[in-house]
Amino acid sequence: MSDRNEETKDLIRKKMIERQSEAKVVRKIVLIASIIIFLLISAVFGGGYFYIKAALQPVDPDNKQAKTVDIPIGSSVSGIGEILEKKGIIKDAKVFKYYVKFNNETNFMAGSYELAPSMTLPEILDHLKTGKVLEEVVFKITIPEGKQLKQIADIIAEKTNRGHDEVFNQLNDPAFVKKMMEKYPNVLTEEILSEKVMYPLEGYLFPATYPFYEENPSIEKVVTEMLNKTDDILNEYEVQMNEKSVSPHQLLTMASLIEEEATEKADRDMIASVFYNRIGAGMPLQTDPTVLYAKGKHKDRVLYEDLKVDSPYNTYKYPGLPPGPIACAGSMSIEAALNPKESEYFYFLATSEGNVIFTKTLDEHNREKAKHITGN
Repeated sequence: MSDRNEETKDLIRKKMIERQSEAKVVRKIVLIASIIIFLLISAVFGGGYFYIKAALQPVDPDNKQAKTVDIPIGSSVSGIGEILEKKGIIKDAKVFKYYVKFNNETNFMAGSYELAPSMTLPEILDHLKTGKVLEEVVFKITIPEGKQLKQIADIIAEKTNRGHDEVFNQLNDPAFVKKMMEKYPNVLTEEILSEKVMYPLEGYLFPATYPFYEENPSIEKVVTEMLNKTDDILNEYEVQMNEKSVSPHQLLTMASLIEEEATEKADRDMIASVFYNRIGAGMPLQTDPTVLYAKGKHKDRVLYEDLKVDSPYNTYKYPGLPPGPIACAGSMSIEAALNPKESEYFYFLATSEGNVIFTKTLDEHNREKAKHITGN
């Protein structure tokens, strides 16, 4: 028996030694793997840091030979960066774009510049703000806030001596829309191609005044100027949009509702609050401008029979946002859509004087409606 006990003990000792040996090997493997992972992460982040740092430096500090760089009218920040990179004035167009956004640099001017590879980014940006416009302005197109695509087509047609149908048809031509989507992939997403969307470019032609330097610019040229502006505007809100997980389409749709409901005296961020409160509570938005958009009519007053229109844009019948924007929204409405006030309101009413009354309950809303609308 003692011999067997000794053999058993020896066997146990051997297994313990084997396990200890295996544990040492495993610990070594884990340690080596951890070191490798740490080094890889360090390399990625360290490499990224050094890449960005290098990209912010002059292309060639010793090369002071100036190059002529032409910045076309209406160029976006991304477009300017690509031009400068191709000319060898900066190292990386994307780094340039984010540097501009981070430093909140604006007011770049079209013009012909003499820039050198030895220049720093601050020097380049200073030059881009002092250029001379290449040509005299021939005419301007002004798109007011709240205009719909049909109205914008009228304005473009009048200013460019074209027919409304020619302009409107091109704005909705699938090939043209696809071309614009390829040019502005961060702005015009697949959402605009939904079968429920009435007009793909509705709400995407930013309301502003656009100067033109030729007699008869093409419709594509005109639209490109407007989409450049939309691209620049949305770039300003990119961080907020990412934080709130809001797509350009969703943002411009909400902003268009605010734009259409707002009066000069209205607090747009409070209107936004009502819309978000209703969405959060699962209530339909019930905003009259969407009904009028669905019917394709402009009326001073929406009747009960109008509310029956069967359209995905009818926010009395269908909850949530409509399929797309119903008009072009300005910066104030876009900011309100991103930064609504906190409130407990679920209703608002615009009076004939332009004031907006906010209420919490349907009873309160109906009382105000009777007082200011029906006159009871």
